[in-house]
Amino acid sequence: MRKPSDAARIPKPGEGKRGEQGYLGYLLRQAAGAYRRRMERALADLQVTPPQFAVMTMLQAYPSQSSADLARLALLTPQTVSVIVANLERAGSIVRQPHSVHGRILTIELSERGTGLLERCRTRVLALEREVAEGLSQAEETAIRRWLVHIAESGS
Repeated sequence: MRKPSDAARIPKPGEGKRGEQGYLGYLLRQAAGAYRRRMERALADLQVTPPQFAVMTMLQAYPSQSSADLARLALLTPQTVSVIVANLERAGSIVRQPHSVHGRILTIELSERGTGLLERCRTRVLALEREVAEGLSQAEETAIRRWLVHIAESGS
């Protein structure tokens, strides 16, 4: 049986292809994974997951959405949003009601309880955002935001 050599060691983030010489797509995914883990820890004691935070954030910004619209807005699958909506409704964080025109469609809104929960989550996520942007000038942060939006727009 062969022992793994030092050359076969998995590099840490920032090393080798996991560093500045890596593919941009991989680096974006690596950064997103690290951010998600930090967000999970920040929201854990509130019993809110990052996908739930995304759904509640989109509901606050764009009220009265259907589950299908929420899936598109939050970049989640319809199946995932279905589970999230059921869990948030059971917790009293959202309310569903029939669409004013389309009888079979239910629209979703944050409840008063959900709005309060989202505000507590936002405080933590905004602190995390400040940590992530630490050391960047306002111009650098603006450039990064524009670049990320450009990538998203070019993929649609």
